[in-house]
Amino acid sequence: MGLVDSARRHGTLLDAVQILTDLNLSIKKAYISSDGQWFMDVFHVTDLNGNKLTDESVISYIEQVVIRTLRFYLVLIHLRPLILIKSLGFNGLTVLELIGIDRVGLLSEVFAVLAELQCNVVDAKVWTHNGRIASLIYVKDCNSGSPIEDSRRIDRIEACLRNVLRGGNDIRSARTSVSMAVTHTERRLHQMMSVDRDYEQKSDLQCWTDSPVVNVQNWTERGYSIVNLQCEDRPKLLFDVVCTLTDMEYVVFHASINTTGDKAYLEFYIRHTDGTPISSEPERHRLIQCLQAAIERRASEGIRLELCTSDRQGLLTDVTRTFRKNRLNVTGAEISTVMGVAMNVFHVTDATRNLADPKSIESVRQKIGLGNLKVKELPFRHHQMAERQDEHEIGIGGAVLLSLWSLVRKNLYNLGLDYVMLLVFAVVSFGAGYVLGSIQMLMLVYAGGVTLTALITIPNWPFFNRHPLKWLDPSEAEKHPKP
Repeated sequence: MGLVDSARRHGTLLDAVQILTDLNLSIKKAYISSDGQWFMDVFHVTDLNGNKLTDESVISYIEQVVIRTLRFYLVLIHLRPLILIKSLGFNGLTVLELIGIDRVGLLSEVFAVLAELQCNVVDAKVWTHNGRIASLIYVKDCNSGSPIEDSRRIDRIEACLRNVLRGGNDIRSARTSVSMAVTHTERRLHQMMSVDRDYEQKSDLQCWTDSPVVNVQNWTERGYSIVNLQCEDRPKLLFDVVCTLTDMEYVVFHASINTTGDKAYLEFYIRHTDGTPISSEPERHRLIQCLQAAIERRASEGIRLELCTSDRQGLLTDVTRTFRKNRLNVTGAEISTVMGVAMNVFHVTDATRNLADPKSIESVRQKIGLGNLKVKELPFRHHQMAERQDEHEIGIGGAVLLSLWSLVRKNLYNLGLDYVMLLVFAVVSFGAGYVLGSIQMLMLVYAGGVTLTALITIPNWPFFNRHPLKWLDPSEAEKHPKP
């Protein structure tokens, strides 16, 4: 077993959340606890449709991926079914990074230029936020199917895309880059938009939904900064928040995540990587802005359109041109190609970023193909906008702040879980002669499923043996350091 120190190895929590997110698992609840020598992360997950997991092959695959990638002990408790779609690898493709001022028809121009330059778009993600657009586009040569490596051709691609992106009176210039590096797409998009300082602009989502509520305060006695977030629940929410905290050089020592209906409540106990809490009001304000922006970036406005058809050269150019001619603005896109089939998702509004006219949507569907382009329901937040506005007017003061420690204790006493619970446990040795005690597991089989209960015994850690639940409380852990 590989031993990992969660406090010294910065980014361990992000690695775990990223793996679960990439496996198309939706994290409904989570409890994070660490004292720098060991940590325990508990995740309650479902598939993206909210279904429980029972497929043993999927469960085994999840376990293998987590152990192989993080080298943790993984205990699976109360498992239920899932349909798993593996993430697409991007080896052998050229990566284009684009960021600039958003405008109607911009994506159409970008894809038209790439088609003219004989670049086949295999995969792409496009985010827009606060008047800015960021995109990672994975391409290969149309003729050879190989990555594009010729330096003169790369320079030409960059120059053409930069010309398309430039415009407006914004003091920030458009930026493009081309590389062969393989990166995590969504983490890179967060980094690009953060460097672009999109969080400093006024949110363009306020007409669609309530802005995320973020509060930051210091717990002086324990040296923590406590971050509380309340927002609309959605897939990948925890990833977006943890990604931002990690890239801002904060370490999460303890956390509690809970969802109720369409609301999510998140609480984090954090410090800088040097062990200090937030020390100034400007830093606190910047953290609030960055977390709000991270949550909003993925929340694309508009109607969701799903395109599924045989891939062909120029498909994206034709589709996005049709959007532009019908005055539809693309606020977000996910492009993928699997075995010659294009499976694309677009979020569209009208030119003023308001709800698109149904007649325009129907006209687009007629031109692209009714059987190819499906219209999904309006965003749930749009249906709930009036109700949410009333709640906002009442004020946030009546909202119930979740207590991390009481939730952890309650849920660890009662292991009758409705969701998948992934219990990630790691212990770190701090001396060559330190011997980790035995791990004893008891499997209880009952009708309707299997429950795996882990009984963990560490003989050389007296506090853990005497107080099997108090170790989740940082104040208790500090009173009883490891001998």
